[in-house]
Amino acid sequence: MSDTGALLVGFDADDTLWQNEQFYRLTEEAFVALLADHCEAAVLSERLLAAERRNLALYGFGIKGFTLSMIETALELTDGELPGHVVGRILEIGREMLRHPVDLLPSARETLDALSGRYRLVLITKGDLFDQERKLAASGLGPFFDGIEIVSHKTEGIYRGIFARHGMEPGRCVMIGNSLKSDILPVLGAGASAIFIPHDLTWIHEHAETPEGDSRFFQAADLSAVPGILATMG
Repeated sequence: MSDTGALLVGFDADDTLWQNEQFYRLTEEAFVALLADHCEAAVLSERLLAAERRNLALYGFGIKGFTLSMIETALELTDGELPGHVVGRILEIGREMLRHPVDLLPSARETLDALSGRYRLVLITKGDLFDQERKLAASGLGPFFDGIEIVSHKTEGIYRGIFARHGMEPGRCVMIGNSLKSDILPVLGAGASAIFIPHDLTWIHEHAETPEGDSRFFQAADLSAVPGILATMG
């Protein structure tokens, strides 16, 4: 366990500690191939993204909502005459995503090991509860964390609630993640600090402008730089 007076350091999970978006990209490629006779690849991807955005408020983030959005998109493109075997294949590629092994990003385990005991580590991730719990268990990283927070959205209010729940003022909290929209901007808005670690495949929905000039914003090439940055914060 960490020193109770230490900084609270929050970690995003998907595409910060382990790979995630690459599996969505591979699944989308399989989906595009499946519907190749009905629509051009670029148009199909645009239609799927539009469906995902429409459905976020209903299904939230995660594989199950993505699978339903694929089925909805396929039905739209076939005027409701989607063959049953195609529906079955879409469901199967969704299940394949849910069964996929967890692939840790470089330095994930080493970084958490270096920080464990020195800081209060909290996993703060959004998405489907069952799937996030599955990935955390498969990752083997659970023992490093003093708290686990699985949320449906990441907003300033959500972060303030998490910090308060752990007995910490925002000024003593730091969030680490790959999404400017979810892991960085709302954290800065809540009064905490943030370390941005870009990932090559971050979902377009998570893109946002970099908060240049904010003294509480830091950027690193990978997780191995995190201990050094935190050491400057006291």
